[in-house]
Amino acid sequence: MTRESSALNVARRRIELARAADETVDVLVVGGGITGVGVALDAASRGLRVTLIEAEDLAFGTSRFSSKLVHGGLRYLATGDIATARESAHERHLLMTTIAPHLIRPLGQLLPFSRGVSLRQRTAGAVGMGLGDLLRMRAHTTRTTLPAPALVSARSATRLVPALDPHGLRGGMLSFDGQLVDDARLVATVARTAASLGARILTRVRAVVLREDGASVEETSTGERFEVRARAVINATGVWAGALDQTIHVRPSRGTHIVLAAADLGSPSAALTIPHEGSISRYVFALPQAFGRVIVGLTDEDSPGAVPRVAQPTEPEIDFLLQNLNRVIAAPLGRDRVRGAFAGLRPLVDSGTDSTADVSRRHLVTVSTAGFVTVLGGKLTTYRRMAEDAVDLAGRTRGLQSGRSRTASLRLVDRSVPASDDVLDDATGLTAAEVEFAVRTEGAMTVDDVLDRRTRVGLVDADRARCHAAVENVVARTLADLA
Repeated sequence: MTRESSALNVARRRIELARAADETVDVLVVGGGITGVGVALDAASRGLRVTLIEAEDLAFGTSRFSSKLVHGGLRYLATGDIATARESAHERHLLMTTIAPHLIRPLGQLLPFSRGVSLRQRTAGAVGMGLGDLLRMRAHTTRTTLPAPALVSARSATRLVPALDPHGLRGGMLSFDGQLVDDARLVATVARTAASLGARILTRVRAVVLREDGASVEETSTGERFEVRARAVINATGVWAGALDQTIHVRPSRGTHIVLAAADLGSPSAALTIPHEGSISRYVFALPQAFGRVIVGLTDEDSPGAVPRVAQPTEPEIDFLLQNLNRVIAAPLGRDRVRGAFAGLRPLVDSGTDSTADVSRRHLVTVSTAGFVTVLGGKLTTYRRMAEDAVDLAGRTRGLQSGRSRTASLRLVDRSVPASDDVLDDATGLTAAEVEFAVRTEGAMTVDDVLDRRTRVGLVDADRARCHAAVENVVARTLADLA
């Protein structure tokens, strides 16, 4: 197996797009979210010839709208789903120690023993965190990687999260989980790693019809249609999977976050874990981020009907998140303090339950009546296992000779952005070198790709508007160099 360049850009795309119409590959992957790029990497690492197509851009859908956590499944423990919690802890271990330690850091998560958190919730949370630590040990994750949970004093709690209301605060429980530098960056990095092993990563190519031996596709910028031939096809399109495979039933669940200025919460160094009123299994999290931001989320609401191109938060969801946060902080924040909001749709497998909160987060891998494989459900933390199962099933049903998955021990490529004194925006620290790297190496083709899916500046509308013109100039100059 020959290792190629990991760089994704318009020059490479132009060459590989022409080849895609002329050659038969082993595996065609449809979908450029975390599951799709994970499938492409798994298949390519087994020595299979792979083409991945994505109708929009890498991480265009749900994968960029997560809480940006690589978590051990505390919520699944609370609901009795031990298998999912165990799988999450195992995959978190692989990600933090072998696959992507350069993209993940340990993050303290504080359950405050505040007046708004009942004794039952404190007890359940502390027990759950203790059980989560047992799963950490079972996964062989050392305490150097993830420290053990511990009770902390009220003084320590307010040092970690200065915005906490000190009145009636009785300390808290501090546990640790993994936090991604960025979820969209993980997608781009997995895609680059797959490309380094020979996978073709083609964005702006939409699947029109899937078959067991390929697909009819359309290049979206020109409208040109052509055929892609493959020995096996894997549908990894998330909430859009049902449009290509009518035998499955997707139940989208909307998860909304709001974006706050970290300064409004005293620039916390740990995340807040706030139980929903009356619940011991559902939480709202306030999570520190880059650029002096905190994201607060998330909701779990049914989203019936046609799947939108980009999901939108609702005002009741934004109010719900603020209300839960305000239960435990000293100075309640109003709607005017919300700097941005975003929503993603979880691609859940419809199990007929009353609430999407009760739908299992286990993934489904199945063969459609048309003969291609569909992979659905799951969550970001377990993308690697989902991809392995999908390639295994495709191999069995289509007779691919490829051996076992190698991704449990395969480190993702590094991301080395050149140093730059050319700062485009003081507030976010965005540099021209960062934009150029996104276009030359991470497959960005437009200013939106850079702002919304490579740097995440676009999560705040004001930041986006301020940076747009400068970023557009750098993107245009870099694309011209690659022409």
